[in-house]
Amino acid sequence: MHRPRARKPAWLSLLILFASIIVWFLNHSTETGKSEDSPKPKTEQNRSASAPRTDSPSPEKVGSYEIYRNCQLVKNRSNDGDSFLVRLPDDREVMVRLYFVDAPESAFKRYGGGETNFKRISDQAADLGNITPEQAVEIGVKAKNYSLQQLSARPFTIHTAWDSPFKDNRFHAFVEIQENGKPRWLHERLIELGLARIKTKPADLPDGTPAEKQREHLRSLERKSRKSESGVWGL
Repeated sequence: MHRPRARKPAWLSLLILFASIIVWFLNHSTETGKSEDSPKPKTEQNRSASAPRTDSPSPEKVGSYEIYRNCQLVKNRSNDGDSFLVRLPDDREVMVRLYFVDAPESAFKRYGGGETNFKRISDQAADLGNITPEQAVEIGVKAKNYSLQQLSARPFTIHTAWDSPFKDNRFHAFVEIQENGKPRWLHERLIELGLARIKTKPADLPDGTPAEKQREHLRSLERKSRKSESGVWGL
């Protein structure tokens, strides 16, 4: 005859249940901690580092000038001997106008409302040795070809204070080119080659040379250009 099984006390069952809950809680906490502390996959760690930057580095500054290196010429119908569209290293495109010099117009133009550039060409011709307007345009074409060839040959540097006296979105600048392995100011080269007149806005050079001293230097270059019959002075 079998005796009936003794029933476990109620308190023992509760103790076993309580112990099971504690063990489960401890195991779960450990797994969660490992999951949170474990390193993220490499792709997630590097995602922010490899994302393209939307900000651009600040330009160099010397006095009031900002310096932009490795600029590029952008093709534009308005490009001329002394003004041209430039792409900056941050991909902005700006129309740059040279300090100190004015190259003759490279074509006779008629604008809306009956306006023309004929008077401007006549003034340029008078300042360049009283040549004819047609000769002035001829020199303007040579100045345009020279400047655009130099600027398209390799990257160049501009120094600008972002002044636009005529509020026409053309900003005055000194443009530094490389010619025969040497850095040269483009406005000086135009005077040396007899392809521009000393005109328009002057300014102190980025190296601190006063504007008046630079103007005297340009006059000296112009005298040498006349003597060697370069450009317009050889017509």
